[in-house]
Amino acid sequence: MVEYKYLTGFGSHFSSEHPNYPNALPEGQNSPQKCAYGLYAEQLSGTAFTAPRTENSRSWLYRIRPSVVHKPFKSVTFTNQLTINWTEQHPNPNQMRWNPFDLPTSGKVDFVEGLHTICGAGDPKCRHGIAIHVYLCNSSMEDRAFYNSDGDFLIVPQEGSLDITTEFGKLFVAPNEICVIQQGMRFSVNVNGPSRGYILEVYDNHFKLPDLGPIGANGLANPRDFKTPVAWFEDRDVEGFQMISKFQGALFVAEMNHSPFDVVAWHGNYVPYKYNLANFMVINSVSFDHCDPSIFTVLTCPSHRYGTAIADFVVFPPRWSVQENTFRPPYYHRNCMSEFMGLIFGKYEAKEGGFLPGGASLHSMMTPHGPDHQCFEGASNAELSPQRIADGTQAFMFESSLSMAVTKWGEETCQKLDAKYYECWQKLEKHFTLTDK
Repeated sequence: MVEYKYLTGFGSHFSSEHPNYPNALPEGQNSPQKCAYGLYAEQLSGTAFTAPRTENSRSWLYRIRPSVVHKPFKSVTFTNQLTINWTEQHPNPNQMRWNPFDLPTSGKVDFVEGLHTICGAGDPKCRHGIAIHVYLCNSSMEDRAFYNSDGDFLIVPQEGSLDITTEFGKLFVAPNEICVIQQGMRFSVNVNGPSRGYILEVYDNHFKLPDLGPIGANGLANPRDFKTPVAWFEDRDVEGFQMISKFQGALFVAEMNHSPFDVVAWHGNYVPYKYNLANFMVINSVSFDHCDPSIFTVLTCPSHRYGTAIADFVVFPPRWSVQENTFRPPYYHRNCMSEFMGLIFGKYEAKEGGFLPGGASLHSMMTPHGPDHQCFEGASNAELSPQRIADGTQAFMFESSLSMAVTKWGEETCQKLDAKYYECWQKLEKHFTLTDK
């Protein structure tokens, strides 16, 4: 039975060594002539060497074998639904909603084999863009590991917990938690039965906590609630271990004769981490008007335009709604950003009918959206007493400044696109009168 232990804090410089191997971390330097226990020193860089100190990220790993010990990479297709081809479909500005994506019902499908791209924009070769995927799997990765050369993965489990082994240690990530595996980090995913979830991939930059501005020092996602694994390793020889690389959108595999999870000690600030969404400190109005959804931002990946994100990860957790003289659900909206939403569990307040856990929706740039007819009528006539909303619910949004294209799998192959989604607004009536009542 694995005991999961974590270091807490976001963006911290951590140090961790396996308790059975004290002094595995060298003192006073990173790369001594000879490392303790015959280990190899290896640096994993998350930013350019010359990035400003406030943004510079890297970690030093002390491992049994350096990661270069593998045979040549060869192109493979573990899944033909993972793509960066954003031109395979004609552009479609319509509101889109997907019913829950199907879990595999036959055969063994692991995390990598179960990756399916829904939409995205940009090009990993130019380090600019995003992709949104779902994973649909039922089997653990056996003698197989994966790393992403293109960008960071923000993973949102929806059904089934993930037991993730990384070079830094072990993470256990359950629904209503998220984890971030940053660019280049090797990991393997074990599952216990059918598992489904969402992935936001960013090419440009790394995720950070949003600035709080007038909110002050505390609120939203607090740094202390983020967890990074402690050092854990296995010294295991195994012929034919598969190292899978995602490089420029394609998959490659190289064989190794040992487990890559052989890091006895490490230190640095470029790490994988997890976060429990139940710890999010909601900031909301206690007077009037519905605040913009930016107040629910957990993590942001900034662009080079100040205040504009390549991607924001936003949640809509349980909270009190107490505004006076206000239409409380989300307002009708046309956004210069793209909005992809998913539902982990429960019923989303603005569309309690067709938006289901394990499904999704996409409202593209300047495509209008908002509450359906039933929600509008109910909220317009409800008594405005303090009301607890979203209990037993966790919805989220991937919001991006990029205009995303939907893949052929997302629009056709998966057969989950709801062709009648538009109907939820068709009963909205004209209430215009010549006099103000």
